[in-house]
Amino acid sequence: MKVNEIFCSLQGEGFWTGTPSIFIRFSGCNLRCDFCDTRHEDGQEMTEAEILSATAGYKARHVVLTGGEPSLQVTASLVQGLHRQGRRVAIETNGTHPLPEGIDWITCSPKEGGRVVLSRADELKVVYQGQDFSQYDAIEARWRFVQPCSCRNTEECVAWLMQHPDWRLSLQTHKILNIR
Repeated sequence: MKVNEIFCSLQGEGFWTGTPSIFIRFSGCNLRCDFCDTRHEDGQEMTEAEILSATAGYKARHVVLTGGEPSLQVTASLVQGLHRQGRRVAIETNGTHPLPEGIDWITCSPKEGGRVVLSRADELKVVYQGQDFSQYDAIEARWRFVQPCSCRNTEECVAWLMQHPDWRLSLQTHKILNIR
């Protein structure tokens, strides 16, 4: 698996905002969003054992599989290994690929140009760029978040939310707090 970085910080977005979390950021993505904060060419090849060894020293119990697009690389055996460490495993995915069994929390963040194959998620988190949100109606989600694009269009996003009260605001608090 090609891993961009593994680090511990606070979850900055969505339902788990403020939760101490271990982030396993995978390299590579099937989409190329202009606002993405991952350098897809960076990273190192790591075995599942090396990834589990790298996470073993952290106290946080919440693990976030992110990217890039983690569904291109994550396996059920990696998820099982994280569970054996006593961790809750969350994934942040664009929803364009099936996911392995055993993931505890699914955040689907669909992007323009990608065809979502997931029909359900724990949370749906959409970066607001003025798009038609009816395309997300078919995705079953317990929580629905709209997020300003890199904190640039917050006022526009808030105005949209006031007309769509079934959605909630997600800010990139890690950027506001200037943490990873």
